[in-house]
Amino acid sequence: MNSNPPRPEPGSAEIRGPAQYAAFAGMCLIWGTTFLAIRIGNEAIAPLWGATLRQVLGAVLNLTVALAVRARWPKGSALGGIAAFGFLNLGVNFVLLYWAETTVPSGIAAIIYATMPLSTGLFSAWMGLHPLERTKMLAAIVGIVGVALIFSGELGVGAPPLAMLGVLTGASCAAFSGVILKKLPPQSTFVVNGLGSAIGALVCFAASTVAGEPHAMPRTFAAWGPILYLAVAGNLGAYVLWAWLVSQWKVTSVSVGALIIPVIATIAGALVRAEAPAPLTYVGAALVLGGVAVALFAPAGEARGNA
Repeated sequence: MNSNPPRPEPGSAEIRGPAQYAAFAGMCLIWGTTFLAIRIGNEAIAPLWGATLRQVLGAVLNLTVALAVRARWPKGSALGGIAAFGFLNLGVNFVLLYWAETTVPSGIAAIIYATMPLSTGLFSAWMGLHPLERTKMLAAIVGIVGVALIFSGELGVGAPPLAMLGVLTGASCAAFSGVILKKLPPQSTFVVNGLGSAIGALVCFAASTVAGEPHAMPRTFAAWGPILYLAVAGNLGAYVLWAWLVSQWKVTSVSVGALIIPVIATIAGALVRAEAPAPLTYVGAALVLGGVAVALFAPAGEARGNA
C-alpha cells in the first residue's frame, strides 16, 4: 500500500477496484472484533490506562513504518487537521468507548456505531465536502432500521443509558474527524495514524489520571493480549486501511462500514462468549447487509468539492 496514496481529483469518480474492496472488507473484519477485544481487555486492566498503552504502541508502530518508507511529514493546516483527527477520534472517542464498554456489551457498542454513516453524511454536507446523496442516505436509513431491530432484540442485556450515550457521542466525534481528514491534502496513512495515536495517547492518559486509575504496567497475557491485538490489528491495520480508503472514496462511502461491523461484532460475541443473538438480530443483520450493498455498489453520483 502506498504510504502517500493518490486521491481522486475534484469532480472525478471514486476509485473502486479489488484493492479498495479488499481494504474495506479487512477494515470491517478487524473493527468487528475490536469491540470484543476492548471488552475483554477492560476486565484485566483499568480501561483508560489500557487505551493509553494501546495508543502508545500504535504511535510507535505507525511512526516506525512512516520513517522506514520515508513518508512525507505534514505542515501547517495539514498538521492541524491531523491533530484534530487524533484528538477527536483516537482521543475523545476512545475515552468514551473504553469507559462505556465497562458496562455496555461489545455488540451493543458496535450497533451504536452504525449511526456513523448518517452523521458522516450530515457533517460532510455541513462542511461543504459534498452534498447529501439520496441513494446513500436511504441505504444508511435502511441499515439503521436493521440496527434498531438488532438493538431491540439485544435490549435485554440492560446496558445503562448514560454509557450508551457516551458511545454515541464517541461515534459522532469519530464521524466528524473523518470529514476533517477528508478535507486535508493527501497524507501518508502511517503518519496520520502515528501522530493521531500519539495525541490520542495523551488524551487517554489525561482522562485516566483524572479518573484516578492505577498506572501499573500489565503483567499477564490476559492484560497484554487485547492491548497488542488492538494496537497491531486496530491502529496499524484497520485505521491505516480506513485512512487509505478515505483518500480513495467519499468519506460517506467509507463510513457505511459502520453498518456491517455490528453484524461481525455480534457473531464474534456469540463465538467467543457464547452470546445467543435474539431472533430479531438476524432480521436486522439482513437489512444492514442490504444497506451496505446498496451504498457501496450503487452508481456514484457526480462528485463535487473535495469528493
